[in-house]
Amino acid sequence: MKRLGVLTSGGDAPGMNAAIRAVVRKCVFHEVEIYGIKNGYQGLIDGNIEKMDVGSVGDIIQRGGTKLYTARSDEFKTEDGQRKGIEQLKKFGIEGLIVIGGDGSFRGAQKLTEKGFPCIGIPGTIDNDIAGTDFTIGFDTALNTIIEAIDKIRDTATSHERTYVIEVMGRNAGDLALWAGLADGAESILIPEKPDDLNEVISRLKRGVERGKKHSIIILAEGVGSAIDYGEQIQKETNLETRVTVLGHIQRGGSPTANDRVLASRLGAKAVELLLQGKAGRMVGIQSNRLVDHDISDILGQKHTIDEEMYQLSKELSI
Repeated sequence: MKRLGVLTSGGDAPGMNAAIRAVVRKCVFHEVEIYGIKNGYQGLIDGNIEKMDVGSVGDIIQRGGTKLYTARSDEFKTEDGQRKGIEQLKKFGIEGLIVIGGDGSFRGAQKLTEKGFPCIGIPGTIDNDIAGTDFTIGFDTALNTIIEAIDKIRDTATSHERTYVIEVMGRNAGDLALWAGLADGAESILIPEKPDDLNEVISRLKRGVERGKKHSIIILAEGVGSAIDYGEQIQKETNLETRVTVLGHIQRGGSPTANDRVLASRLGAKAVELLLQGKAGRMVGIQSNRLVDHDISDILGQKHTIDEEMYQLSKELSI
């Protein structure tokens, strides 16, 4: 292959720029032309494609978000949309595509591969909800953003002797809530994979009050329900002054951590290597600090799971 393309799709994640940089510079190192596709699959359909070089990715490794922008495209989910995308790739002479994103982005890469156009996926999502890899690009940065916010909220919770319910991202995956809750000593962690009985949360709060505890932190993944509803119910049942904080999109932004920059760089370079080796329909990942690659179809067929030992530990330490 002498000409490759790269795009970012779905929700942005800190470290995507580091991955783009690695893809571009790895291609330049191997004397392969590289084209950036802006605005994800919609940009592919629209032909929003431009050639990149070493200078195109200068001074972006430390920036959050994505230089190539991102968007969701309902049109690309259709056969006609995919056909238009392939026509644009052929028009620019692009022979292989690297897709940085989550499971929805990988489904697009899978469809292109099935139609004879080779793709490699790089997992970029703060939710850490992709099978076949221990970590996804952006998870570590988002986690540290959450921890910093909780630390500050705890100062107020302590000063005013309040209970705080903090809602973090994670519609279908609770890794952010679980890791943040364990790192910050939360009294209860509510995640989609283990829907905790609210009565248990309330009982734990009451036991804390009985032994003289003055404040509490409860972490709730958005997929479990509304933090506002939970907060109202908790205050009603316990008569404890309860406040709610929804962290929202602050979790997506910010300069990527060293871990995310290094992970993104390693995965980006590996993706280029796989295409140059003639491989397609694969996702690169990291397991036990070793780079791996899996068939995208296999990855999409697996359900995200949490670390059961970590979840149990969070229960034991929150007594």
